[in-house]
Amino acid sequence: MIIKLWLLILFLFLSFCGKAQKAAPDSLTETKSSTTHISEVVIQSAPRKVKLSDGNLVMSIAGNKDFKTSTHLLDVLRKTPGVTVDQEDGIFIGGRITPAIFIDGKPVVMSNQEIQAYLRSLSPEMVESIEVNTNPSSKYDAEFKGIIDIKLKKNTSLGWKANYNGNVYVNKFNYRENAVSLSYHTGKVTYNLQAGYNEGISTYRYKALQQLANTNVLRTNTYQKDFGKVYNIQAGADFRLNDKNRAGINLRGNFRNIDRIRNGSLYATDKNEKQLVFHTINENSTDYSQDNYGLTADYSFQNKGFKLTFLGNYLSVKNKQDDDFINRDQATANLLSYWKSDLLNKINIYTAQIDASQKINTIYLEAGIKYSNSDTHNNIRYDTLSAGNQFVFDPTRSNIFSYKERIWSGYLSYRQKIGNLQINAGLRFENTSSISNAVTLDSVVSRNYLKWLPSLSTSYAFNKSSELSLSYSRKITRPSFWQLNPFRFYFSPLNYSMGNPYLLPSLTSQIKATYRYKNWVTSFTVGKEKEVMTRYPLYNPETNVLEYLGTNLPYRNFAVLETSFPIRITKWWNLTSQIAGYYNYEFRPYLDEVFALNIYNYEVRLNQVFSLPKGFTVNLFANYESKTGNSLYIFKPRYTVDVSVQKLWLDNKLNTKIGFNNLFDSYEQQLEFRHKQIMDNRTVHWWDSSRLVFSLSYNIGSSKYQVNETQKTEEENRTR
Repeated sequence: MIIKLWLLILFLFLSFCGKAQKAAPDSLTETKSSTTHISEVVIQSAPRKVKLSDGNLVMSIAGNKDFKTSTHLLDVLRKTPGVTVDQEDGIFIGGRITPAIFIDGKPVVMSNQEIQAYLRSLSPEMVESIEVNTNPSSKYDAEFKGIIDIKLKKNTSLGWKANYNGNVYVNKFNYRENAVSLSYHTGKVTYNLQAGYNEGISTYRYKALQQLANTNVLRTNTYQKDFGKVYNIQAGADFRLNDKNRAGINLRGNFRNIDRIRNGSLYATDKNEKQLVFHTINENSTDYSQDNYGLTADYSFQNKGFKLTFLGNYLSVKNKQDDDFINRDQATANLLSYWKSDLLNKINIYTAQIDASQKINTIYLEAGIKYSNSDTHNNIRYDTLSAGNQFVFDPTRSNIFSYKERIWSGYLSYRQKIGNLQINAGLRFENTSSISNAVTLDSVVSRNYLKWLPSLSTSYAFNKSSELSLSYSRKITRPSFWQLNPFRFYFSPLNYSMGNPYLLPSLTSQIKATYRYKNWVTSFTVGKEKEVMTRYPLYNPETNVLEYLGTNLPYRNFAVLETSFPIRITKWWNLTSQIAGYYNYEFRPYLDEVFALNIYNYEVRLNQVFSLPKGFTVNLFANYESKTGNSLYIFKPRYTVDVSVQKLWLDNKLNTKIGFNNLFDSYEQQLEFRHKQIMDNRTVHWWDSSRLVFSLSYNIGSSKYQVNETQKTEEENRTR
């Protein structure tokens, strides 16, 4: 079936190529000349790259020299003020917030891996702007503590459009990404088809040292290699029924398979590290698969100052995983233990929401209501090899867990502009009803709670060069299914993390002030989070098992100060500097003590762009993170340096880039337990982010129509 699908896509792709080649050369030449002239005028007449919208940073992307050499939008985000992209391409804002990704004002319907692939498929010239919202109002789901809204460039040409994007990442192994998108716009209807195939090998290393006072010293070394294949396909249609009514539908599927081999060793000595206690080697092979199916339907009606929208979503996720855990004595190769696991996880989510807005003179009134239904079931069975050489059921590791959640939410918001002053106010309610059933533990936790979440913001523009904003919001963060599920996720045979079905949701209140002067933007955020969800280590000196368990902390106070400013050194050399300072105070009970420390850290990023002769551009990006941590752990400093070169060919239709990410392989994460009187625990996480990157993008067809992106719900974010 998959081969037939790819043959059909290839046939359509070649057909579009043939049609594109029949276009009149004179017409193409005239279009190119006109576009070049307009681009030059825009750059000269509107040099400002940054503005504020309701206190949120809005960064121009297309035509911005700072991003001309960026390979894709994920690379753009890495260089955007206030945004951090880590070695696993995870996106964060405000220090530790994972934002929702919006496209043209709506959250996208994709897994984290799909979002990353989609962002890699977008070139900087396809994006009008990026808005970074670190304090969303009550209009948005309370789970959204931060939002990155990507505005795509809008065009309305008719006909076909095709695009191919390919990336190759090379180090010891390599990984390949391929994506094809097709769209056809008739003026009334736009049909779209997207398909992708990614495969390759990625690696990961984990090292740990653990010792309680006056006990053995245990060293763990783990090497992991993943071979993954990912297939995805989306098909949809956007209907412009008339000037007032629009409707859309989108169906999607995403299928991934990962074969993992994890090899490691456990090396234990006495407290003086002179006498060997044991030395074992272990092997963990994993066969993992995930099948996702989704359906999205939307409708909108707009007449004069009134607008009504409806959005419905269905998501089905099925995870299967089989593991083998084999432990042997290193000296004799004798088998010490052998257990197997069989995991089946199913997730079903339904959501529906209606939003309405009305403009009355200079006042905008908005209201909305939403219902979501989530049903998750997890069954993991462990079997252990017995003395009789038979596998028998292991009840100490096996786990059956289900979680049902129903949420009714709604909001009212008011917005008005009075001269240069804009005021926004809103109030949101969210009523949550949930039942978690840990069958293995014979524990049922039922909760029903209502939260009121206000927001308020004001902004004032002194002139075109300067503006100031101030905002307040209150947010709720519910624990995800994986945080609640008391199953074991193994790092090694003696090291694992486990969820806690008794976790409570956290509440965050914060105030943010932002000031812009030309392209110089400075923001300051201060807030408090209650019932903070986190993990803590627990070491058993008799079994040498180290667990990471979930819990709620009473509270934490935090503050973030960020500033960014561009410097034009010469006509061909641009430099953008970003500096961020963070403060964190956790009140953390641990064992029989309470630890509360003031933690300060900072981050500095420099992005340099060199415009060279013959259309070549070179980018040098450097990032440094100082020592940081929390009340229990110290995170060691780290840095990274990226370099890349870009060149356009064939009337700007072919875009080629080559670069080297993490040039010095210096971005590993090192953690150390602060309180040596309790425990000596040090860990090192390393990912193969030091890679040579080849990127190629080619556009075919005349259509410039941008298809509406499908939407991702708050609940889908929490399923990972």
